Amino acid sequence: MKPEMSFRQITPEGPVSVTDIDLRALAEIYAEENVYLSVYLPVSRENEHVNRVFVNSRVGAIKKVLPADLRPEFEKTFDMAEELLFEPAVSGERGRIIFASAPDSFLHVYRLAVEPEKSLVLDTSPFLLPLARLRADYEDYGMLLVDSREARFVCIRSDIAEEKKHLSTDLMKKHKKGGWSQMRFNHLRKEAIKSFFSEVVENVQGTCDELQTRGLVIAGPGEAKQELVEMLPKDIQQNILDVIDVPMDISGDKLIEAGDSVLQEDEFESSLNRSKEFKGEMLKGGLAVAGVEDVRNALEQARVNVLLIVKGSSVPGWICERCQNLQANTRPPEQCDRCGGPTSSVNIVEELYELAQRTGAEVEFIEQRDFLDSDDAVGALLRY
Repeated sequence: MKPEMSFRQITPEGPVSVTDIDLRALAEIYAEENVYLSVYLPVSRENEHVNRVFVNSRVGAIKKVLPADLRPEFEKTFDMAEELLFEPAVSGERGRIIFASAPDSFLHVYRLAVEPEKSLVLDTSPFLLPLARLRADYEDYGMLLVDSREARFVCIRSDIAEEKKHLSTDLMKKHKKGGWSQMRFNHLRKEAIKSFFSEVVENVQGTCDELQTRGLVIAGPGEAKQELVEMLPKDIQQNILDVIDVPMDISGDKLIEAGDSVLQEDEFESSLNRSKEFKGEMLKGGLAVAGVEDVRNALEQARVNVLLIVKGSSVPGWICERCQNLQANTRPPEQCDRCGGPTSSVNIVEELYELAQRTGAEVEFIEQRDFLDSDDAVGALLRY
């Protein structure tokens, strides 16, 4: 399917979060021939020479095997992307993704604050699996940095820190001789802290309602953060990923590093739980299937609730670019046995991922050691 006119040109100037990239819309795009160029590169001065060598090597390899009738279109597509590939990095940019197709006047350029693995692919559709892995690794989450005087709510989006709220209060200083009694002073100070925390709770509730994040990390020095946790509404408490000790003057980079460590641990536990759920369903003959063929059939019937993909997996096969007939572990025939359309070699895992996006299924990347004692690269938890 060709991209909508409004979706053909996207070139934001600054770094974006991977969660801002519309994977579902990208997964809807495909052509009958190999006209979509996808490039993933880390971006820095140190990477520039390595990137040029890598790009030149891949472009040369593609030209050697591309049919003569498609070479002019590929050269036009590469011309669209080439200058953008090697532009100097903007502030905060560590990676760049480019999707381009001259025949469809399609050009998307995404500057990222995280580094992707190098990849350059020419295919019948945008190559999305590396982006999907990045998205799984860098989900949005909130961080509340708090002590008894100050609170900062920061949303971490692909290692981009966006401050949403900053509250502070002027607590009473240590009282002078002849002033209030110590007991009276301490009581008033506690009431001031409680009032401040009540304001923080109200703002956290409003901010969390506005954002769609994986969860919330509570951070700060001392015991104040734990007092605040106890005041938070139950629904927010249930979404707390962890409570960690950090100083209030922690640098932005260190704050992101601490939050990412929490998120990675939560991701690991989530993946492990999905694997256990999947194995349990398989053991009792429940709502789960394994293997490319069964998973493909379930996806085509929109029965998949969660697609499980083994990290780093790849399955060779072919697809018909006309009717989307998908076959694993076989070489592509000259024409599709279903509709007679053109076929091309594909990574079946990539195609299953795109099908999951089109049918609204969740995707979970899991470690091989947590999956099955077999060579299966994919499994699925079913809706029915």
